[in-house]
Amino acid sequence: MDLNQICVLLSSLSFFAYGSYYFKSPRMKGEFKRFGLEKFGLVIIICQFLGASGLILGLKFDPLLWISSLGLAILMFFALLVRVKLKDGLWVSLPALFYFALNTYIFLTAIA
Repeated sequence: MDLNQICVLLSSLSFFAYGSYYFKSPRMKGEFKRFGLEKFGLVIIICQFLGASGLILGLKFDPLLWISSLGLAILMFFALLVRVKLKDGLWVSLPALFYFALNTYIFLTAIA
């Protein structure tokens, strides 16, 4: 298993876990409310599930890996913008920054 495959698995499993947590945790829904995105919470989670699925399937179908990793990178870029807008600290914003960088790396290595 190479580094890119490990990154894909890490990212996809994380997004599956995070998405599942949305349905189990009132705290997670409270965060979406705090972000001002309460009405879009389910749509965002569905995008994360689709992106995570696309990453896994993208291990066999390159175009799907490109689309999924780029989509998740964009999603995490906007998550960072929301964190900055709310003046959240670096520690709280670190996961969004990490997954933005990770999915950008996956995308860039996939198109190379």
